Amino acid sequence: MPDATLNVAICQAAPVPLHIDSGIDKAVGLAKAAIADGAQLVAFGETFLGGYPLWLDEAPGAALWDHPGSKAMHRILMGQAVVTGDERLAPLQALCDDHDAMISIGAHERVRSSLYNNQLLLRPNQRPLDHRKLVPTHGERLIWMRGDGSTLGVHDAGKAKVGNLICWEHWMPLARAAMHNLQESVHIAAWPTVRDTYAIASRHYAFEGRCFVLAAGLVQTKAELIEGIERCGGDADADALALAHEIEAETINRGGSMIIAPDARILAEAGEGEETIHAELDLSESDAAKASLDTDGHYSRPDIFTLDVNTAPQQGVRWDD
Repeated sequence: MPDATLNVAICQAAPVPLHIDSGIDKAVGLAKAAIADGAQLVAFGETFLGGYPLWLDEAPGAALWDHPGSKAMHRILMGQAVVTGDERLAPLQALCDDHDAMISIGAHERVRSSLYNNQLLLRPNQRPLDHRKLVPTHGERLIWMRGDGSTLGVHDAGKAKVGNLICWEHWMPLARAAMHNLQESVHIAAWPTVRDTYAIASRHYAFEGRCFVLAAGLVQTKAELIEGIERCGGDADADALALAHEIEAETINRGGSMIIAPDARILAEAGEGEETIHAELDLSESDAAKASLDTDGHYSRPDIFTLDVNTAPQQGVRWDD
């Protein structure tokens, strides 16, 4: 019989805020260690490359119009963000190519003059699969553009189909329905912290989709954000640092990552600190679980409900020759 197992890992770690090169170096080390321990799929949390923008929720002045600190942070993010075909990602891609592995990692991505929250799925000998967050949550709209349907997709790894959603996308019922239709067997749910409600959403997704879920969180502190600003240097430092110092809490993102089976049971769970968790997935569980529930099949009513998904890129401007 063909091998129906997949070894997976979540690297729950502190990003290097803002400074992308240092973040990639850290991710390479963590992913290399996880792969050496047998992982065929390695997941990192939301915007691991660049770090989650803590100031949006935690600094009282961040949303004020023309705030110098928010503008300084945005300037740093724009200068640091990854771009399509970014050569800085080559060491991560090489790990995938050399070890027939996959790496799911979040990043701030720049497209023209806008930023996106992109959960990249790097896979062997192919370009990364993008997933740009469809709706930035609440204050995140101050920095991130909305993604479109062109980045709703899965990677067919042969024995598994692997996809990503980010944070509160897991409360978008139609996005979940679209992903279930793509027949995911392994899903990465990227979060800043896997708090109680986020764990519920991740376990619900596993049960509803009859798939394995890697709920990947970060560990992140105010001190690390300040250090990241200082690493970037430049004339944005003073205003950006002033905004960071407005944050009252010392530790903001607290991990809580977990690996979940298609029946919603927890296979592995992390604490609040930096650690890598592993699990061996029996992919046949996904098919077995569909005996009682297939939300895209025998538990759907296509005569009543239909879903149309627009997968065309929304460029805004079209240039005709």
